Amino acid sequence: MQEEIIQSVMDGKDILALLTTGGGKSVCFQVPALMKEGLCLVISPLIALMKDQVENLHKKGITAASINSSMNFYEVKKTLQDALHGDFKFLYLSPERLETNLFRDYLPELNINLIAVDEAHCISQWGYDFRPPYLRIANLRSALPGVPILALTASATPLVQDDIIEKLKFNNYLLYQASFEKPNLSYSVFNVDSKINKVTEVLQNVKGSSIVYCKSRRLAKEVSQLLALQNISVDFYHAGLSQEERSKKQEAWINNQTRVIVCTNAFGMGIDKADVRTVIHYDVPDCIENYYQEAGRAGRDGNKAYAVLLHNQEDITALEALPDLRFPVMYDIRKVYQSLADYLQIPVGSGENKYYDFDLNEFVKNFKLDVLLVINVLKVLEQEDHLQFNENIFLPAQVKFTTPKELLIDFEQTHPMLEPVIKCLLRTYQGIADNRVSVHEKQVAKLAGLSYDSVKHDLQQLNALGVIEYLPQKETPQIHFLTNRAPAQFLTINHENYLHRKQQYELRIEAMLRYIHLKKDCRSKYISGYFGDSKIKECGICDVCLQKKNTELTEEEFKKIQERIYKYITHEGIATKELLHHLNGTKKDKVWVVLNFLQSEKKIAIDTLGIIKQLP
Repeated sequence: MQEEIIQSVMDGKDILALLTTGGGKSVCFQVPALMKEGLCLVISPLIALMKDQVENLHKKGITAASINSSMNFYEVKKTLQDALHGDFKFLYLSPERLETNLFRDYLPELNINLIAVDEAHCISQWGYDFRPPYLRIANLRSALPGVPILALTASATPLVQDDIIEKLKFNNYLLYQASFEKPNLSYSVFNVDSKINKVTEVLQNVKGSSIVYCKSRRLAKEVSQLLALQNISVDFYHAGLSQEERSKKQEAWINNQTRVIVCTNAFGMGIDKADVRTVIHYDVPDCIENYYQEAGRAGRDGNKAYAVLLHNQEDITALEALPDLRFPVMYDIRKVYQSLADYLQIPVGSGENKYYDFDLNEFVKNFKLDVLLVINVLKVLEQEDHLQFNENIFLPAQVKFTTPKELLIDFEQTHPMLEPVIKCLLRTYQGIADNRVSVHEKQVAKLAGLSYDSVKHDLQQLNALGVIEYLPQKETPQIHFLTNRAPAQFLTINHENYLHRKQQYELRIEAMLRYIHLKKDCRSKYISGYFGDSKIKECGICDVCLQKKNTELTEEEFKKIQERIYKYITHEGIATKELLHHLNGTKKDKVWVVLNFLQSEKKIAIDTLGIIKQLP
């Protein structure tokens, strides 16, 4: 549908496009934006995703930039000035950045030709990944009248689709929905006693690249270690690793140096690897949306691939209990909020728009809190617009010269060992003499001909001597307070919306449980129906379809099995086990199809002991 979407954008229409994971969403806004005069504004929720897209555009010789939370005021201003002068075709930014005074000042002067809203399902409170700043994207309408909006998502139910259209104030709009059918992807679900044995079996039977999703960091590492014992080329990945480690592991897997990556759901966004043969879920996701997106990372090259979901009774019980855990009571919300304020030492009435280092493990340990409760309360506080919690934050090192230039010359003469770093900083980073600027120690090391450790040491020494202000890079999770800290007893949330969100969450859990327990319905057809696509046929390759094929009987087969059953039923009857033994060589499933039919037609009876008797 890319061509039709592109043409509709060129015609100036608002569009909601539902394209599957790996379905080429980016092309839908990149092509028309390149064909038009001006700048395309791309709103995206994830820094990593923005970074990947900007880098991919640069590789194609296309000018692009992003504005994210790792940049300071000076860098954001410089990027906006360059955008104003027409230096870029694409400007990526998070929805939070739309609300800053600096962006608003520049907005009227930017020659914007298109607004692309990626991951548009985040706009809906009734969806699985609601983010409040998305609700305010529609404010761009008054500042940019006549500029079309292209909203893109891979997974939105009919309810969420309607919400996106309403919240973005679409008028003359078109809805494009690609088929959710993946004819090469075989879905299957296994109720197993030993998950690790099943994963090993799948990986031994299906060669090629694989992703194994786990619910926790600890489990991802453990499963990786267990698979390594089976001589499987494997590594683990989660948000708790440094950015350098994550990039290294990701690259090794993409380049097939590592066959299997065992990970949390922090892995996969924006990764374009076509030859993944299996995606195995070690644990059950809490909604079809997440499962469909993650499973859809298999088989993007069009060749046969497998999406395997493992579960046991413990998983089912945990899933059923999730709504009450995911939506804590007000007492618990206020308790965690108060503890958070104490931990971060934020007085009442302060904290607005400030970032705080946040060690989740230390926090729960110090305040004797349940880690799951804390995570869920943070999610509630995010969705109620009180704060943001970012586990994957990366803030580069920042430097500002605090010594006047005329004094620097004397300092360099008395400290010749520090001169190369000083000169490199002043020549490489514009504005560093007056403003705090993001610097990359590795780049400085390369330009100055020094080692990375040596540069870090020199920067620390310059900071200690008062020549510069040096803030080392941060990769610790951050809490960003959006409003001033309130007294915990007066903390408020919108209860009506909160309860409605809980009800929608319960419905998503129920849909996931139904998927697990499917016995007669094609899995691919069920997933498509969930997203409102009811046109697709049975896939024929999921475990349910294959089971049905095995038990389908021709009229001739039915008659033969029926005759043999009657042959072995004596006047006293026959035990089911004994009958199945006599019919050895005929599939048990097929025998049971005939037995169930004869029983429903009251031609035979099976008592509680399993004795089969023929009825008159």
